[in-house]
Amino acid sequence: MWKRMIVMLALIGAVFAGLNAFVGFRAGIIKTVLASLSDPDETVSAVAATQTEWQASLKAIGTFKAVNGADLALEASGIVDEILARSGEDVQAGQPLLELRKNEDIAKLASLQATADGFEITLKRDQGQLKINAVSQATVDADLINQKNALALCAQQQAVVDQKILKAPFAGRLGLRSVDQGQYLSAGTTVFTLQALDSLYLDFNLPQKAIDRVKVGQRVEAVVDAFPGRKFPGTIEALNAKVDSTSRNVQVRALFDNADRRLAPGMYATLDVAIDQPEPFVTLPQTAIVFNPYGDSVFLAVKDDTGKLKARQVFVKTGARRGDQIALTSGVDVGAMVVTAGQIKLHNGAKILIDNSLVVPNEANPDIADQQ
Repeated sequence: MWKRMIVMLALIGAVFAGLNAFVGFRAGIIKTVLASLSDPDETVSAVAATQTEWQASLKAIGTFKAVNGADLALEASGIVDEILARSGEDVQAGQPLLELRKNEDIAKLASLQATADGFEITLKRDQGQLKINAVSQATVDADLINQKNALALCAQQQAVVDQKILKAPFAGRLGLRSVDQGQYLSAGTTVFTLQALDSLYLDFNLPQKAIDRVKVGQRVEAVVDAFPGRKFPGTIEALNAKVDSTSRNVQVRALFDNADRRLAPGMYATLDVAIDQPEPFVTLPQTAIVFNPYGDSVFLAVKDDTGKLKARQVFVKTGARRGDQIALTSGVDVGAMVVTAGQIKLHNGAKILIDNSLVVPNEANPDIADQQ
């Protein structure tokens, strides 16, 4: 009987030993499987945070106008006799541009000049006679008055003749001619537009709170859609003496050199007005920022104890934006590796692999081009 009990106990012990071995084997298999199911390395793009000096600026829009520009017209009426300039031509100050028919006025001037010459001869003769007391002083005085009156009439008629000639008041470029030869021209009718193009004004408005930050001589940069990507430098020349009571804006005028004649009066422009002193900011590509209602954040690429890269999410405060870049006021130190692409698949502690074969845009002043 004891032998049977011992055999039974031995069989039961063997069964329990087998079960224990099986449980241990199963736990090892599960542990191995779970280890193989750990998160794989996530491939991302990253860039080192850099510090850049940013110049604060105000945005504005304005319109170019010529420093000297005028619609040229004549004071007198008459028939167009001769056109002396072409549309689009560069002319010098004082250059004749157009003449009205003036034969009658010139003939009248010749008549008045002859009368004046006659009075001058009479005056000289009577002055000689006065020396020998052949005429009185009153006669000589009357001759002198007659001569001056005749010369004044000649000057008046010469002014009438000059009014029949249109001359350029300053050097510049003519616009399109609006009259034709033989046409009757009324006084005040525009014949040419003349614009001095060597330098241009750009008039724009700024809010009244900017008055203390904008000074004469300050630098501005303008951009026109005719020359995308090119910035035209200028300087502030004057501020209006009053603020508009309706808009509460102050009008500002900047001067631009235009020696290459690229800019034209009437062009619309957007401009940046540099204000204050440049300030250093930590800058990143805008794609690095994860925007959330509870706060903006970025993922940093940091090494763990084993030397492998892992993701760590930190909250940041953002500032101004410029082109592809954004300034940070806190949250990231210079030199930190910041993930710029692939953040959507990351979480704190995720293992990452950096691959910068795809370059993320990171230009402060990118060239914008239409995609065909």
